[in-house]
Amino acid sequence: MLSIDFYKRLLFVNALVPLAVLSWDWYWDALGANPIEYFLRTTGKLTLVFLILSLAITPVRKMFGWNVLIKVRRMVGLFAFFYGVVHLVTYSIFDKSLGISAIVSDVWERPFIAFGMAALVIMVPLAVTSTNGMVKRLGGKRWQLLHRLSYLAGILGVVHFYLIQKSDFRYPIIFGAVLAVLLLYRLAEPKKRTATTN
Repeated sequence: MLSIDFYKRLLFVNALVPLAVLSWDWYWDALGANPIEYFLRTTGKLTLVFLILSLAITPVRKMFGWNVLIKVRRMVGLFAFFYGVVHLVTYSIFDKSLGISAIVSDVWERPFIAFGMAALVIMVPLAVTSTNGMVKRLGGKRWQLLHRLSYLAGILGVVHFYLIQKSDFRYPIIFGAVLAVLLLYRLAEPKKRTATTN
């Protein structure tokens, strides 16, 4: 039987493949007429994909008994944060040339930027407290309560994605629908536990 370390290494390598492909295509000028926009859109989608995957792990594990998934949930969540940071760095450096006033103006005047920034800000404490040491320091209940903010980050991310779109809204609607199902599952879970105890 394959070890957990093998699955973690496999996930780590595969999660970096999209960034490697993007970087390669950028270097060879193969990202189309607007490479910065393409890079931003792709890293934004990857952020949402990994965030939603991290939220889906618990229900999938419970439904199918795939306990190995719980061992990689932290890494999946950290990759959501990683791609969110890459998204922000690309926007700040290549789109805004690190112009603080331009970035602040964007946040103030363009709602979709504000939603995206808010989502990433929420993800910062989630990434910082993802270690075993922080779980012990905060205590299980407080840690779980804090990490429920992942759903808020996901909602803000989906709204950010939706507002960017000009015509094709399929992807943000799909992301939003999946997130809604996961959120409903989370909200229904305590009721199931209460019903079982009674």
